Amino acid sequence: MLTFADNAINYFLKLKSPTRLPSETHILNPYETDEVKSAVNEFFRKYYNDERKRVYILGINPGRFGGGLTGISFTDPVALKKHCGIDNHLGNKEELSSKFVYEVINHFGGVNKFFSNYFLSAVFPLALIKDGKNYNYYDDKKLFSFLKPHLIQSLKAQFQFGADSRVVICLGKKNAGYLKILNEELKLFSKIEVLDHPRFIMQYRKRKIDYYITRYLTALKDSLS
Repeated sequence: MLTFADNAINYFLKLKSPTRLPSETHILNPYETDEVKSAVNEFFRKYYNDERKRVYILGINPGRFGGGLTGISFTDPVALKKHCGIDNHLGNKEELSSKFVYEVINHFGGVNKFFSNYFLSAVFPLALIKDGKNYNYYDDKKLFSFLKPHLIQSLKAQFQFGADSRVVICLGKKNAGYLKILNEELKLFSKIEVLDHPRFIMQYRKRKIDYYITRYLTALKDSLS
């Protein structure tokens, strides 16, 4: 029987970018480089080499300095080395979302405990860029319509890694609205729990970071009960 790691590695390392996108939008596909392939393989073998089901935590789509660089959601090169113990030469840029997520992970009990219970990913698994900046799959109606078949395929494929279907934790309120539409069609998750996106928290609510960490920890613990 395939492990969670087998399923994830087989999916991510074969991901292909859509051939063209509307609205001057571009895609970063980190899985095309050997270094990312190596890091992704090591990460999943280290933390997901079993047949356990996980509660899924879904962001929007990876940022260009986080998962868009490392191939691992909400994990910039610094976090990949510092917290996950995976050496890499992918740079030393830190991403705001990654910093917050690993604060939560450390408060939860560390990477081993966290990744044995949860899977971090995104509704759309590749980074989107417009005018040199991060772009969201829902920022343009034409883009969403174009990507919808890819979003559906991605959610269905990722679900098969080993999802706990009782609940999915969605990061970002607008993201949750679109995930609800997709989930109503796919019937994957029974409940969607919504949290403010890490980027929003770090950019606009950093003075209340302790409150948001507690909010995250409560949602994480409730999802396992």
